[in-house]
Amino acid sequence: MKIFLLGLMGSGKSFWAEKLSTTLGISHFDLDAEIERKEKKTIAEIFQTEGEEAFRKEEAEALRTFSNKEAFILSTGGGTPCFHGNMQWMNDHGTTIWLDEPLDIIEERLKTQRFHRPLIASVPEPELKDVLSQMLSKRNAVYSEAKFRLRGRDITEENFLKILSANE
Repeated sequence: MKIFLLGLMGSGKSFWAEKLSTTLGISHFDLDAEIERKEKKTIAEIFQTEGEEAFRKEEAEALRTFSNKEAFILSTGGGTPCFHGNMQWMNDHGTTIWLDEPLDIIEERLKTQRFHRPLIASVPEPELKDVLSQMLSKRNAVYSEAKFRLRGRDITEENFLKILSANE
C-alpha cells in the first residue's frame, strides 16, 4: 500500500500521515523532511540559496526514491504534484488523496507558521488568504488528478479507511 497525500500547505497532510501510519501499521514520511535530511538544509535555506527550480528538481528525485518502498504514507509538499510529472508518477505508483480543506481553515493554521514556509514567508497576514486562493486556483487542475479527494468535514479517519479498503 503506497499512499500519497497532497493538497495546499496547511491542509493537514503531515498530521494525517502520522495518524494513519499508526492506524494502518505502516511507515509514514514527510517529503520535505526527507529532502532536509538529505541536503542538511531547511527547505527555506534551499529556496534561498539555490532557488525554487533547484528545490523542485531535488523534490522530484526524492519522491522517486519511494518507488523502492513497499508500504508507506507520504505527505508531499503543497507544490510537489505540480512539477516534473510528479502527479502522474504518484498516480502510477500508488493511491493519491487530495486533502481539500477550506481556505479559512488553512489560513488560520498558517498565520503563525508562514515564516517557515518560503512561498508565503514574506506575505503580510492581511494578504495571506488572497495569496493562498491564487495558489490553489493555479494548482486545482493538478490536484484534481488525484484518485481521491476528501473535503473539509469529510477528512476523517473513517473516510480514509473507506477509500483505502475500496482501493485494495
